[in-house]
Amino acid sequence: MKKFVNDPHDFVPQMLEGLVLANAGKLEYVPQYNLICRSDMPSDDKVSIIQGSGSGHEPAHVMAVGRGMLDAAVPGGVFSAPPVEYCLECIKLMNSARGVLYLVNNYQGDRMNWDMARELAEAEGINVGVVVIDDDVAVKDSTHTVGRRGVAGNFFVIKACAAAAEQGKSLEELVALGEKVNAAVRSMGVALSSCTPPAKGEPIFAIGADEIEMGVGIHGEPGRSREKLQPADAIIEQLFQAVHDDLPFNSGDRVALMINGLGGTPVSELYLLYRKAALLCEEHGLTVVNNYVGEYCTSLEMAGASLTLLKLDQELEALLAAPAEVPIRVF
Repeated sequence: MKKFVNDPHDFVPQMLEGLVLANAGKLEYVPQYNLICRSDMPSDDKVSIIQGSGSGHEPAHVMAVGRGMLDAAVPGGVFSAPPVEYCLECIKLMNSARGVLYLVNNYQGDRMNWDMARELAEAEGINVGVVVIDDDVAVKDSTHTVGRRGVAGNFFVIKACAAAAEQGKSLEELVALGEKVNAAVRSMGVALSSCTPPAKGEPIFAIGADEIEMGVGIHGEPGRSREKLQPADAIIEQLFQAVHDDLPFNSGDRVALMINGLGGTPVSELYLLYRKAALLCEEHGLTVVNNYVGEYCTSLEMAGASLTLLKLDQELEALLAAPAEVPIRVF
């Protein structure tokens, strides 16, 4: 294993410390709970939007903290859910008179720990809402889930809910909005390689030099099939068809299209993939209103990509266009 790492057990806190040092005045770090938050939050003028999951998926979720996006994020270890006490402290620290909304990707550990934290927070009188994200169409159940996984479509739920929170929407309205976005977004990914968690020191799964994992999970979970390497256009056609047919999307729909890198894919290859995805949208009568090409939800250094489509309406188009500021990009 070759990585920029000191003690593997310090990998996450040292990454978070570096993130805050690079964003002084905008972000704060609470080391005892691995917690990153906006320096100006909470505010009783708005519902606080928070999230937490395993590390190793950056920029999700700690690098999505900022104006118009998350108010706080609390990661666990690499590919590990944050402990209950971390989740609870995040809720308590971000407690607002308008309430707290946590967004949780559909993984067993994440849901169990956040749900326990919610019960404890509600026992203290805190008003807490939840939206579960499960946009991955690859498989119904997986190594870490009962039901579909939450992957890169998560960013659209964050963006819409956070923009609406800035407008003063209530907790109940934000929960309904998050569920609406989740119902309209679909994703699927493919891996060309495995990845190596720092503490493990070896790849989490084996894959041949001429193989791909179609429908891979962001923790390296098996997908739909192990296949031979194909031309890029053929791979995108498979991803697009699976995503397109699941909602389904229909000719005339206005959509947001995301090509998300899984951590080890050059941006030139991501734009090559986007080219074919955009052409397929045109062939199927879909109008791409918003496009996103880059790394949004990764799996350490895994070579691979995912394709996400979000069906838009006037409300969602306006929310995606609202201003936002996060450490690494304007979303």
